[in-house]
This record gives sequence, C-alpha cells and structure tokens, in this order.
Amino acid sequence: MDHFLYRDGELWAEDVRVADIAAKVGTPFYAYSTATLLRHFQLFDEALNWADHLVCFAVKSLSNQAVLTTLARAGAGMDVVSGGEYARAIAAGVPGDKIVFSGVGKTRDEMRAALTGGIRQFNVESEPELLVLSDVATQLGVIAPIAIRVNPDVDAKTHAKIATGKSENKFGIPIARARDVYAMAADLPGLNPLAIDVHIGSQLTDLEPFRLAYQKVAELTEQLRADGLDIQRLDLGGGLGIPYERSNSAPPLPIEYGQMIQETVGHLGCEIEIEPGRLIAGNSGILVTDTIYVKSGEGRDFLIVDAAMNDLIRPAMYEAHHDIIPVKEPVAGAEQTAYDIVGPICETGDTFAKARNMPPIKAGELVAFRSAGAYGAVMASEYNSRPLIPEVLVDGDQFAVIRARPTYEDMISRDTIPSWLQDT
Repeated sequence: MDHFLYRDGELWAEDVRVADIAAKVGTPFYAYSTATLLRHFQLFDEALNWADHLVCFAVKSLSNQAVLTTLARAGAGMDVVSGGEYARAIAAGVPGDKIVFSGVGKTRDEMRAALTGGIRQFNVESEPELLVLSDVATQLGVIAPIAIRVNPDVDAKTHAKIATGKSENKFGIPIARARDVYAMAADLPGLNPLAIDVHIGSQLTDLEPFRLAYQKVAELTEQLRADGLDIQRLDLGGGLGIPYERSNSAPPLPIEYGQMIQETVGHLGCEIEIEPGRLIAGNSGILVTDTIYVKSGEGRDFLIVDAAMNDLIRPAMYEAHHDIIPVKEPVAGAEQTAYDIVGPICETGDTFAKARNMPPIKAGELVAFRSAGAYGAVMASEYNSRPLIPEVLVDGDQFAVIRARPTYEDMISRDTIPSWLQDT
C-alpha cells in the first residue's frame, strides 16, 4: 500500500500533483509520503501488540532527518550501524534508550559516543568486540547493555548480497558457540548480556526462514536461562520484503509476521524488538525523472532519463526491479513499447530496466520509479560529478524540500587545493 495514485489523469503524492513538485524542484528527485511511512510503522507496531515491544526503524534504509523525526514522533526506536547514524537518531529526537547499535565493526569512538549519549543496547558480533566494549565501558565507569548477535545458519532465500544469516556470512557468532560467548560476556566487567540478537537478511518474501531462525533463538534463550543468564529481550532483526513487482504475489503482511513471532518465541515472556527498514520506507518513496531522449537502437529503443545509477544504484548493484510508470496516466489499453531505460552515466551498468513494456513515452515526459524509498537516496553518490538529487517530503496537500540539490560550486568547494598548487 502507498499513497502514490493516479487522479484526474496524473500521478499524485497524497494530495500533491507530482508534476507540481517537478516544476518547483526540478528533476530528478525523491518524494516521500508521510502517510505511507506512518501507516507502515503502525502496521508493525500493531502486529506486536500482544507483547512488550519496540519497533526500531533501520536508519540505513532512509536516513533523512525529516523522515527520522516523523517516525520518532510516532514512537519508533532506531536501529543504527554507525556513529553517524547514531548522531542522526539523537538529532531527530530519539532518546538513547530507544536506539539499538548494530554492525560488525564498531569503533571505540562510536562505543564511547553511544555510552555517553545513551543507548538501549549494543548488538555485539564477535569476541574481540566484547573485549573492546568491556574496556571502553569500564573506562567510563558504566555498564553496557548488550545482545550477542547469533548466526543461525539459515538460508534466507534472498539476494546473496543481502543475506546475513548463513555460516559463510560475516555477521554474528555461530549459534553453536553462543553459550560459551555469553559466558565470556557475563564474566567481563562493564557488560550486561540481557538480550539475544538475530538478523538473517533483507527482502525476505517467505516466513519460513524467519520461523527456523526464531525457533533456534527460542531454544538458545532457554539454554542461557538455565545457565543463569537473565535474558529479557529478543532482537529479531528486520528483513520482511516488499512487492517491488506489482504483478507478483504479495509478501507476508506485518500481522502475519507478528503472529509467527508469537508462535515461535511468545511463550518466553521476552520483550520483542524488530528492526524493519525496507517495508516502512520502500513504498513510501518514488524517484521522479525526466525523459531526455528517446533513442532508436539496433533492435531496441532506449528511454534516456536524467536519473542515473548514482541516484538509484539498486538495479546496477542487485539486478533489482522497480516498477516504472508515466507521471501522466496512460489511456486504458494503450499500446505498449519495449524500452531499455537508461541514465546518462558513461557505464553500460547505468541501466534501470531492459525491454520494459511501457506506454509510448516522449522526450520531456516524466516517469516515476516506484518503491524507491529504501536504499535509494542513502546509497546515492556524486559519481560523474552529478549532484545528489533533492529529497521531498509530502504531508497531505503540502510538500517541502528536505534535502536540497547542491550546486556545482557547492561540490567543487568541498575540495581543497594544496599550497604548492596555489598561485603565488
């Protein structure tokens, strides 16, 4: 579900014409729907209403301050994976006791900042990290609440680059060694091992891998309690997928996910934490781009748009699909044309879709990439010295630019000429 719908022959974002945004801010740009963001957060929150719980938005999926502030005011916690994301969460008004710090390579400076500024828990991923965190916490004279991330060796059946729960992945501690590592944590000063963390991957469209992983977590919880540890929380990660292709069957709903969590770990009486990102942010955003040229090639037509792989890298990196639609609503039953939809960057990889059937598109007509809210703007770059594109937040009948497009001068001014190259 989203709030990007055709009305009166044009695409609207809530109660704002997408073409009006384009006329004001130029193309390409990202537009986010406040109503969609809040609705998807609320679906997760309601799905866990049978237990004490916290829905922590995965900041890595969409980190704009306006988006984080919107979710924070709705009661969301935050899952962060860097010092920068922690600073963003704090700046958005999220209290430290609602921030979970994940990631395999936390530095001493990041640990120190979180322990000083407030943290709900660290999700620790290795024995060396335990030792470093213990040392930092002891130096500060505080106790660091921790979960240990266990790797359950479960195949998430998702793209290889976003699978995180198999034995060959870099994440977590093998679940077979978890009891020994928890015993180590319990003996170290400055640490309070009060939770278990598991996260098996992203864009999962089947609940069975989750079920297998959570059953292993339930067994481990009972073992650790028998060992004398007070396990109070289960951090079950994120990863529930979204329907990037509207023609495909829909992934499980948050309510079904919540029911499965209750079936597998509900009997343990633990507080439940989850870390959704994509399902909250993905369908809340579109990427709008203008058609520069329509080019006839050898046996194919190219739609050359002003967005590029530096703006949305998912198709180039993951072979990811995004539905692409005209901003002007096509006539019902309109003839379809197969286009290769490409950007201006000097790489063949700058291709969004091949042989995509669409209504005929002319130069100067806008098209929109659906489901672009997650891992779109956050993964963008200035490759080819292309400025980062604007982000726009829509709320009802109003919209605002929440990140402006830098000028070429802005980009160049960030570079520094060393003294020996400066004119004297």
